[in-house]
Amino acid sequence: MFHQSVKLKRAYESPAANDGTRVLVDRLWPRGVKKTEAAIDYWMKELAPSTELRKWFGHDPTRWEEFRRRYAAEIHEHRDELDPLRDLIRQGAVTLVYSAHDEAHNDAVVLREILLRHR
Repeated sequence: MFHQSVKLKRAYESPAANDGTRVLVDRLWPRGVKKTEAAIDYWMKELAPSTELRKWFGHDPTRWEEFRRRYAAEIHEHRDELDPLRDLIRQGAVTLVYSAHDEAHNDAVVLREILLRHR
């Protein structure tokens, strides 16, 4: 049940009623997306990869495994920042919103994996 309550969605997709609580998990606001149309309930910048890691990764799929490892290490150092997000998930469906074009290789994918592994 827990895994079904954590969804992923690009910021450029229209919000839907079944999204539940929409949480933006990028450090930067998605380019060209109006805040009024994004329907973001929470912007958890602190859960996003560091600027240095984001720039190093550059959405290069050949760096994916190393990005996952480094990002997980960053999250591990700031575990307590996951607590508010875990509380939201316990209350109902949560959609992690991200802006990357690559739906398989982005920080929201890693964050979801971490949440599901350590629920």
